[in-house]
Order: sequence, then C-alpha cells, then structure tokens
Amino acid sequence: MTNKLTQLTTHYSLLTNFAVLDYSGTHSLNAHTNCISNFNIRNRLSALTSFARQSLASLYRKSAFTLAETLIVMGIIGVVAALTLPNLNSSTGDKEKVVKVKKIYQNINDAMGRAVAVYGPVEGWFINDANATAQTTRAGERLTEFMKLSKNCKMTKGCYNSGSGSSTFYEAILADGTTFGISSWFSGSFSIRFVFDIDGKNKGRNSWGYDTFSFYASNYTKYSFEPDDPGTYQYGASTILSSCPGDGCAKWIIDYDNMDYLKLDSSGKCPNGSVLNIAANPPATSCR
Repeated sequence: MTNKLTQLTTHYSLLTNFAVLDYSGTHSLNAHTNCISNFNIRNRLSALTSFARQSLASLYRKSAFTLAETLIVMGIIGVVAALTLPNLNSSTGDKEKVVKVKKIYQNINDAMGRAVAVYGPVEGWFINDANATAQTTRAGERLTEFMKLSKNCKMTKGCYNSGSGSSTFYEAILADGTTFGISSWFSGSFSIRFVFDIDGKNKGRNSWGYDTFSFYASNYTKYSFEPDDPGTYQYGASTILSSCPGDGCAKWIIDYDNMDYLKLDSSGKCPNGSVLNIAANPPATSCR
C-alpha cells in the first residue's frame, strides 16, 4: 500500500503542476504536446486530480480501524483478562505464602538454635517449672529473645488471639506482621508448639492451611522445629481433604513448595483432573 500511496501522490503533484500552466500564449499547451488538441485540457486535468484525491482518501480510510473493530478487539482483551487474572493473582498469592512459611520455619529454628547455645539443651529448661503455664512462659521468653518482634503480649491475649485476659499461649507479633503463639507441655517428654498466622489475626481467612500453620519441637524431632505431620502423611485424594487444609499443611508446603491442596475439588481432584498423592509412582505433588 505504501508504493500505491507514493505513486498516487507523485501523479497528483505532477497533474496539479501541469494544470496550472499558463494557456495564454507564451506557455501554450500546444507548445508542450502535439497529442492533446481537440478537447478541454482543463476539464480533463480537473477530473484526473479529483480522481487522485478520492483514491488517496480511500487508501487512507482503509489503513485505519473502524470504531466497531476497535471495540471488538477491546472486548476480546477484556474477556481474556477476566479469565486469566484471577488465577494469576491466586497463584502469585500462594507463592508469596509459601515463601513466608518457609522463612518463618528458618527463623524459629534459628531462634531455637541460639536459645540452646545460651541456655543449654531444651530438656533442662523446665526442671523447676511446676505446670504448663510456667513451661510455656519459659519457652516463650527464651525463643522470643532471639526473634525480631514488633509487639510482645507474653501470656495475655491481643497478639495471636483476639480479646483480652490471660492466654494459654505466649503471644507476640513479628516485625513482618506475623502473629504467633508458643505453648509447651509435658507428656513423657517436653514439647513446644509454635502456631502462627502469616498475615496477622485481623487479616485473611485465619484458617488452618490458608494463612495459619504450626511447627512443633520435641525429643522426637531432637528439639528442632518441624511441621506438624497429619498422621500417616499419605496425601492421597481422601486423606488430604481431611488433613489439609488443617494444621498439617505446613509439612506439604515445606516439602513440596506449593499450596495446591487448596485447588482440590470435593472429590479430591485438581482442576486438570489429576490427584495429589505422594504414594503414587512417581509421586503426584502438584496440580500442574
């Protein structure tokens, strides 16, 4: 189309210049050509120049989109965006949560390591503590000493749990806004539990497996904090629905770097029809 535009523009320019020749003697058209003599040259040139203008205008009109075409394209883009953006946002949000859970996992184990280095083995922490409240207080004080906090509620509500008054947890809020509670008890051996809400008690769903998770430390884990294990830890189509979402989902996140258990339908299937099952060969650990 560019070549046609160039040719028409050139012809239009030549015809226009030719049309303005003086016909009064000195620059008589008969002196320039012997081929045109028996018809009205001015009228012929006027017709040609009018044709050139119309052709150029037609080409320019054809080079642009109509309003209807533009609206159709915008509508298609809108439909595609509406279909893809929610899934993209959900996937991005899940990835951010996975990163945060794993960061907290590192931080609480770092605090445990530092506390053991200063106060000795965990088994000796609670020798003089007569009950669970005293044990929880001691565990909370020693662990939070090595954590970056924005608020420390200690054994009162207001950080992890809503309300006021005494709490069964040692409560505090991390510098990044994560709220948490620490509890300790004795059942053959001392155990410590760390429960946390990654977006705070006043945001999100405040539900297990969505934004609330837990780690625990005991002689079984050699007093290293580990994700709670939902019993058999066989995340098949039936087990995962009863255990996760639940307080065992942190283990899935730590081990498999995703929260795809949230994508399962009521029959335990992913959107693509697959099933999460670590007992499969090979293990199915993602809905992708």
